[in-house]
Amino acid sequence: MIFTSDKDYKSTKKIKQGDSKIREEFEPLAKWIDEKYDVKTLNLIFDYIKNNKSYPRLQICLEYARDKGKFMDNKTYNFHKTKQKEIAEKFKELTSIYKQHKKLSLIKKIILGLRYKTNNLYVYFSDFETIAKDEANNNIPEKEIKNLKSKINNPELWRIERRFNTVTYFLYTDEQLKKYQDSEIHKQWSNQYFDLLKEYDEFGYFKKDFYYVFLDSKENFDTNYKSNWYYYYK
Repeated sequence: MIFTSDKDYKSTKKIKQGDSKIREEFEPLAKWIDEKYDVKTLNLIFDYIKNNKSYPRLQICLEYARDKGKFMDNKTYNFHKTKQKEIAEKFKELTSIYKQHKKLSLIKKIILGLRYKTNNLYVYFSDFETIAKDEANNNIPEKEIKNLKSKINNPELWRIERRFNTVTYFLYTDEQLKKYQDSEIHKQWSNQYFDLLKEYDEFGYFKKDFYYVFLDSKENFDTNYKSNWYYYYK
């Protein structure tokens, strides 16, 4: 789950909206993860790396970015190996128990056995909040961004540029950038953009007290990035 166009994001969004549910056989594992690690799991997605049955993987779709952080190793900045192993073992245990359930038909038990290979299972983590924020920001029509710039009506403001869940206001010069950075006008710009953004924030993830727009300059963009957006965001 990386982009708003990913099918994993779309399926998880339906769960968040209440239009769908997590797979029945995954419910015990989701509950176990939430209780053990004090997080909120929205979805669990099982598939195979490059469709190779020898490399099964399980995506833990958490709701919040802070929850995903609980599964990161602060030393290596990779996923926490011990927690990956704990979840993989629990998945294997619960899947086995579910397949033995008396109320399941033989056909369903066979399907479950074919669907979920647990040996060499790779567990990884994503969060819904980050992608939902990206979607909210990108859903603002360009026309409204232009209207906002017109409303600001500041000749020193070059352009308003969005990227993922952030926005950057570009002044023309570095000197102007210094003048506006952390000023009352900067705060006003942050509040104005937040008010616009909230109209598209379906799940209320953006918080006003922690929101601000970034500032930069055309001078910096031209001098240090050769006036190229690819280099700037690389």
